[in-house]
Amino acid sequence: MLQLRKISGVLAGLLMACSAHAGKLSIVIDDFGYRPTQENQVLQMPATISVAVLPNAPHAREMATKAHQRGHEVLIHLPMAPLSKQPLEKDTLRPDMSSAEIERIIREAVADVPYAVGLNNHMGSAMTSSLSGMQKVMQVLNHYNFYFLDSMTIGNSQSTRAADGTSVRVIKRRVFLDDTQNEADIRKQFTRAVRLAQRDGSAIAIGHPHPTTVRVLQQMLPTLPADITLVRPSQLLNEPQSSNHRPLPAEKPLPAAKPRNPFRGVKSCPVTLQPVPATRALGVVAESIGDSAGMRYIQTNFSGLKLSIGSQP
Repeated sequence: MLQLRKISGVLAGLLMACSAHAGKLSIVIDDFGYRPTQENQVLQMPATISVAVLPNAPHAREMATKAHQRGHEVLIHLPMAPLSKQPLEKDTLRPDMSSAEIERIIREAVADVPYAVGLNNHMGSAMTSSLSGMQKVMQVLNHYNFYFLDSMTIGNSQSTRAADGTSVRVIKRRVFLDDTQNEADIRKQFTRAVRLAQRDGSAIAIGHPHPTTVRVLQQMLPTLPADITLVRPSQLLNEPQSSNHRPLPAEKPLPAAKPRNPFRGVKSCPVTLQPVPATRALGVVAESIGDSAGMRYIQTNFSGLKLSIGSQP
């Protein structure tokens, strides 16, 4: 019985160690407010999946309210000017706008998207790369206690610099799930987001309510590795924003072809199984745990805990 208690204590310690080092993955689905059918499917997913709502979309208020009622975190998906020429949403922020105009647009967006706690940019390569433009945005957000999720539509975004001197905290997207709507590509990007979270401790992935994206999420979310925890973006505000450029570890290779059995055709020898006493079985398990990498980790990092594995009382 004492050995059982010791083994239980070791297993609990291993679980705590693994939990403390779990990777955190946040998934945000942009462009909410236009596709109620697919968006309702997203809202059936775990509540830790967050949604970003376009303020001028026809179903903006309805979907923001429904998302909040089902426990999802809501962001305002605010249109910002891109460098490329393309059709723009109403009230798209531009770097040359006055502070008063930017304040009006954000104020109306807050009214159109109830329950929002953060804001991220829709497009925005021109706006987010403008320090002066983003400073005006951050000064307005400072009055709303919002965080800013930078969609990183351009590499030299000025959002972090612009937030200096304000209380606005900035977090950044690491992966776009669906630059293409090819299912295999989306799966690949989902896997990349998971591996980034495992390597760096956290990662944010952004997707859209396309049918293919919804289908991939429905299939892959239940298969997340045990060391990955789904979190809301606001749960990453105190996490370091990794600038780790190390390559991701190579993916595990497919199992090699089964080797030929050199004993094929050899008559097997009869084996008589002998029962093993329960105390001996527990001792073997305890010895195995004591020699494991997880146990060595606990002994190194939790030296204050006095655990005696396999010793006599």
